[in-house]
Formats: sequence, structure tokens, C-alpha cells
Amino acid sequence: MKFLIDNWMLISIALASGGMLVWPMISSGVNAGALSASGAVQLINREKAVVVDVCGADEFAAGHVAGAKNVPMGELEARLPGVVKNKALPVILVCASGMRSNRAVAIAKKLGYEQAQSLSGGLKAWKDANLPVEKS
Repeated sequence: MKFLIDNWMLISIALASGGMLVWPMISSGVNAGALSASGAVQLINREKAVVVDVCGADEFAAGHVAGAKNVPMGELEARLPGVVKNKALPVILVCASGMRSNRAVAIAKKLGYEQAQSLSGGLKAWKDANLPVEKS
């Protein structure tokens, strides 16, 4: 007990540094289905990932990821199997900010798309990375 009292500062530093080492593992688990813009580009180029924009038609027309297919969030469960027939392909779900696409990942996984991921930060992050945006 005397050791703990005499060395309380060293013990607290050890616990704090251990917490800092564990934090990245904990925080990445919170948003495990999220994908950075550069990671999305790699999936598109290397594994032929399909980009699905879950925004409404008006938002989609204003700007979307180049080559994305539009399936509004409300119609996702009914229309996704028709748009992406191969469930083995990675599916990247995109919206304006990343909030709707996070919910869309759960729906896609329920439908059997195990490689479904959300673009972290949505279309805003895509534009911030200076990646191509199309308008229709």
C-alpha cells in the first residue's frame, strides 16, 4: 500500500498512457462502417465498388460522386437489390454529410451486402478532397 501512495503520480501516468493506446481501437469501433474519401477511391478502382447516393433526387441532381447511382433513403430497402445485383461487391453509400448513409449501411447489411460502407463526411468530404462531382 505504501508503494501505491508513494508512486501515485507514476501509476496515474501509466494508466493515462495505456488509455491513450487503447483509445484508437475504441473510437474506430464506433464508426466501423465509415470510409475516408481516399479509401473509397481505392475501393472503386481496385475492387469495382458501387457508389450509391441515398440523397433525394433534387440533392442528387445538384451534385453527386461521379458514377454514383441514386437510390433515395426511403426506397433503399426496395430498390438496392435491383441496382446492385452482386452482393459480393463493395457498396459505398453516400449522402450530403454522412448521417443518412450511416443508417443506410445497416439496411444494406440486413439485405446481405456485407461489404457496405458509408463515406465518412459524405459528399462534403468528397468535395473537400477535390474528387470529381457530377451534376445531372
